[in-house]
Amino acid sequence: MNNEVQANESNLHGRIDQGAERIKQATSDVVATSKEKFDRAADRVEERVHHATDKAAGAANRATDKVNEATERGRQAYDDARERADEWLEEVREYVRQKPVQAVAIALGAGWLLGRILRR
Repeated sequence: MNNEVQANESNLHGRIDQGAERIKQATSDVVATSKEKFDRAADRVEERVHHATDKAAGAANRATDKVNEATERGRQAYDDARERADEWLEEVREYVRQKPVQAVAIALGAGWLLGRILRR
């Protein structure tokens, strides 16, 4: 009977070891499959993040270009307005030099009219 118990015990040990090996193999298979799926998902996320980053950078570059263009147009408009104002001021100065009495009369009339408008 002792031999029978030892044989039975040996058989049980073998079955336990085989079961453990099957569990280890199944676990390894699941882990490998999970790793593959995770890697594919990570690759897709990375690709989408790169694509979104490229789009955002492109939009930022276009916005910067538009701001620069608007700044340049604003600067040009300012320069043009200043130049016209300087020309107008020079014309007024020349008019005052040539016709001082008329210039004073016009200034008095404009001051009186402005006073009447602002009084109301």
